[in-house]
Amino acid sequence: MKLPSPHHPAEALILAKVTPAVAERARNVRIMAFDVDGVLTDGGLWYGEHGEQLKCFNALDGHGLRLMRESGIIVALITGREGPILARRAAELGIALVQQGVRDKAQAIANLAQEHGCTLGEVGFMGDDIIDMAALQRVGFAASVPNAPIYVSQAAHWVASRPGGSGAVRECCDLILASQGRLSAFFNPGAKLIGGVIQ
Repeated sequence: MKLPSPHHPAEALILAKVTPAVAERARNVRIMAFDVDGVLTDGGLWYGEHGEQLKCFNALDGHGLRLMRESGIIVALITGREGPILARRAAELGIALVQQGVRDKAQAIANLAQEHGCTLGEVGFMGDDIIDMAALQRVGFAASVPNAPIYVSQAAHWVASRPGGSGAVRECCDLILASQGRLSAFFNPGAKLIGGVIQ
């Protein structure tokens, strides 16, 4: 299937850095799920003197997730850890699909696809560790980060140039939006995106 022509130079710039095969996989994404620790964060865990846990999220990543949601792409967060911090960050971004304490992420993603009437070929996942590998191997668009173990990043179709927690998720969001011709709408606030076409 032929990819849509870029509507904005930014889309062309993004798509010039990936192969047509990767762009085609990103173009088919209707649901994009993300791991959290090491992807949305740098993987660091900070503990206060009273046992409270702190995590640092990147504002660029957050805005990318918002752009995806506003474009009609379903965004989900799936993590093996549990805690109130992620729920708060997801609420700030308007992300309702948050699954914590998940050990079998491949099954969680299969369930997500079924619930939303999508095939696994229409689902993307971005992960960085062994627990993510089964999910990466099942989805249509598998993404990772450069600081992941090499055997994990090799299982991905695409690897961000920025590390987890430092804009990797934004790169992923921009790639998906550019491949679908949806990013350009955000450069023209007066334009409307209807059915993936700028009006």
